[in-house]
Formats: sequence, C-alpha cells, structure tokens
Amino acid sequence: MQAKHRRKSAARGRPSHQFTVAIALMSLVMSGGMVTGLATSVLGGGAGPAPESAVETLPGDPSNTTRLVHAGRVTGDISPKSVVASPAGTVIANNMMYTHTSTLYDATTLELTATVADTVDLAEYGFPDRAGETTGAPVEAVFSPDGAYAYVSQYSLKGPGAGETATDDCRNGDAIGNSAVYRLDLATHQWDQVIEVGRVPKFISLSPDGTVALVSNWCDSTVSVVDLAAGEEVRQIPVDAAPRGSVVLPDNRTAYVTAMYADELYRVDLVTGESELVLETGRKPRHLVLSPDATRIYLTESGADRLLELDAATGEVLRETATGREPRTMAISPDGLALYVVNYYANTVSKFDTATMEEIQTVEVGQNPIGITYEPTQRRVWVANYAGSIDVFDDTAPAGDALTP
Repeated sequence: MQAKHRRKSAARGRPSHQFTVAIALMSLVMSGGMVTGLATSVLGGGAGPAPESAVETLPGDPSNTTRLVHAGRVTGDISPKSVVASPAGTVIANNMMYTHTSTLYDATTLELTATVADTVDLAEYGFPDRAGETTGAPVEAVFSPDGAYAYVSQYSLKGPGAGETATDDCRNGDAIGNSAVYRLDLATHQWDQVIEVGRVPKFISLSPDGTVALVSNWCDSTVSVVDLAAGEEVRQIPVDAAPRGSVVLPDNRTAYVTAMYADELYRVDLVTGESELVLETGRKPRHLVLSPDATRIYLTESGADRLLELDAATGEVLRETATGREPRTMAISPDGLALYVVNYYANTVSKFDTATMEEIQTVEVGQNPIGITYEPTQRRVWVANYAGSIDVFDDTAPAGDALTP
C-alpha cells in the first residue's frame, strides 16, 4: 500500500505559518517523547504547559499479558452509538440519535448516574434568532483532560432555523443546516455551551493540551477547528468525502483525518488550515487511535476488514493485519501494549498485542458492537452494542484465566 500523489488545499480560515513548521515541531516533540510544556497553541502559536490530567490508571501487569473477563452488562432504555470513558471515573454513552439522550455511568459500579436529554433553547446559548425548543442527535464524545466536561457532537439540530433534514447520503446538500457540539458539565449534568460547527458532525477529538477540538463534518467534507476557550469555530479545513476519525499529535496543531467514502487519509495543519493527502487506504477508513508515546497511529478499514499501523510522523504504513468483519471503533491501553477493536458484524471484540500486531484474544459481545473505550481507573473495557446494551470487561486476568461471557 503506497501513498499516492499529494495535494494541498487552502482552508476557509486565517492562514499563518507554513505546514512544514508543524511537521518539524511534531518531529522535535516525538524525538524526545511527549514533552510537557512544549505544546504550541493553535491560535497563539506560543508554547505553554499542558493542563493537569485526572487520569489515575489502576496498577497492574502489562496489558499484552492480561486477558479480558466479562464483568457485567448494562441495559435499559439505551441504544448506544458510542461509549467514552473520562479520566476521572465517569463513562458516557451516546444513544442512537432518535433516542435523543446521552447516559452517564459510574465506572466502578456500572450504575446509571444520569440521563441527559439533547433538548436545548439555543437563545440561551448565544443564538437569539433561534429561540424555542431544539433537539440534537448525539453521536460521539470526548472529555476534557481534567474530566470536568464532555464535548458531544450532534448529528443534526431540529428546531427553529434548522434547515433541511440531515442524512448520511447528504442528499439535501447545502440546505442542511449547520449543527453543533454541546458541552456537558459533569458536576451538574447540564449542557452549558453550544458551539456551532458544520453539517452532520460526527467524530470529535481534542488536542493533547485540551485547548482545541477537531470535529468531522460529514456532509461538508471538512473538519472544524474549535477554540475551546472562546467556545467557537475558528476555521474549517477541507478534506474529502465523509470525514470520520481523527487524532491530534503532541504539537497540538498537526492532525490526521480519515475520509471514509474517499478511501483516503489526510494530514491537516490546525493553524494554517492546510490539508495534505498522505495515503490512499483500503475501503472505508473509519477510526484512528494514537499510541500513548505518539509514535504510531492505528487505523481501521471497515470495508476491508483490516487494521493498519502507521508512522505518526509520515503516515507511512508500517504493518497490517486482518480483523473480524467490519472493524469500527478502537481503544488502546494506557501502556500502549494492547489494542481493542470492535467487529460490528461479527459481534466480537478483538484484542491485539501491539508489539506483534497479533490477535491475542477474541470475546463475544452483544449485537452490533460499534463503540469501545478503555476505562483507566478500573482497567476495564466498555463496549457499546448498537442493539441495546453495553458489555464491560475487566482486563486484569493473567493469560489462561480469562473467560468469555
């Protein structure tokens, strides 16, 4: 698999430094590991310390020497599209968009702690011309580094000034209204901010310093760069059809984005707004995960049943391996030694040893697993099954002692 011709595109935003500056800085960061305080702000361009993280990982054996053991199944009025663990003991599931809810769970007890509806009055969030009831449609979430907030992408908004109906085939084009990212205050379980982005936002990732969000606008073929301190989109960067997964590197300005229907991988500069095609992939590149040391990126090809390992500095394919049928979301252990992949049509999760890229365990889960996350405070893996359940696995058992549900 080879990188094909490269092209660059200008962003709909404010250009500044050249893209090569981002690559040089990213290489400097990675040559010395993830260096705290070497972060470059996407807006100011200056260095500053990364925020404190609330992550407290339960100590234990290396994750490629342990095996998954089923710890419980969460059910109820849910149809989880995604599941994401905070660094501070909370797990959020975003339910199928017509359910209009996000549900929160205690990572220790697995108990439901809150159900949050997606209904807001946009006039209360800085949009006075859109007063009245607006409903969202939660898709994906990401937590602030301290675990105080969750940012949740809303597939579409329905209410005053919403525009035409949003669909995955984007048939209504520019008539589809822009959507938004909601911010959830974990202390109050209330939405406290609404940030307008593009049409049909799906995946959302944060810069390591927690200052910038990158949002994939499915029907715009762009990604939105969001200044989280200001609570506003500062630019949109063009990529190609159906952008989905993304990761932001330790320089806090260089990111990779999959264009799922174009079968392409892009590198983008969050400051200059430039985008560069770096790889032609197999069918339907969906999700990206960055290794903890930021030297490797893992990519699932949903249409090719394949997992790729990439060099984070160049985008070059280093290794590849087969997965189960239709791999979608992944999670990686904090020590970087294990990768967990949901196989949507196989109703399984595969655990891979990143040292060898070999599958070391397969476990059965509920119907249509679509989301997965590693919960660090308990060393557990949570799996969102679209048909209506969440499976939870301890990942602490020695090899040979694991049992599947």
